[in-house]
Amino acid sequence: MINCLRLYIKAADVLSEYVGRAVSLLVPGMVIVLLIEVGMRYFFKSPTLWAYDTAIFMYGYCGVLAGAYTLKHKGHIVVDVVYSLFSPRVKAVMNVLTGLLFFFFCVIFIIYTWKAAAVAIDGGHRANTQWAPLVGHYRLILPIGGGLLVIQGLANWLRDLHFAVTGREIVPAEAEHRPGDQS
Repeated sequence: MINCLRLYIKAADVLSEYVGRAVSLLVPGMVIVLLIEVGMRYFFKSPTLWAYDTAIFMYGYCGVLAGAYTLKHKGHIVVDVVYSLFSPRVKAVMNVLTGLLFFFFCVIFIIYTWKAAAVAIDGGHRANTQWAPLVGHYRLILPIGGGLLVIQGLANWLRDLHFAVTGREIVPAEAEHRPGDQS
């Protein structure tokens, strides 16, 4: 059982890391798109039709798809005025309890954004701009990002649950019995 937990946690961590690093590559692309727009608008007096929407799409992809990466690295905002006073084990218990609320909101978010994405894709919805690109792909990113949050959130929740119950962290299998250890 513990090996299954380790495998899931490692897979979730790897997925979050990979997706987070992959979408970070969009940031330089977004900067280039915005530089092109600024150059075209102010130097050539000929703004583009596509740059605004493209930059918004890239920004949205980064923000939504990097959420699981940020969760993995504990980079989301927390209010820890009281939380920081507790022992690690009490913190783990609190994380397990609040994790249930996290999953509830994530599932609701995924359901509603999935429906909105399906409507946008089926209806061929377009942005309300001059270029008017299709927005179904952009709306589809929301439930995908929510799913990635659930995957990483479950990995974090399992870590906390194990620590709350046993008082020990789940360590990767390869770190458990290192050559030269005398345990």
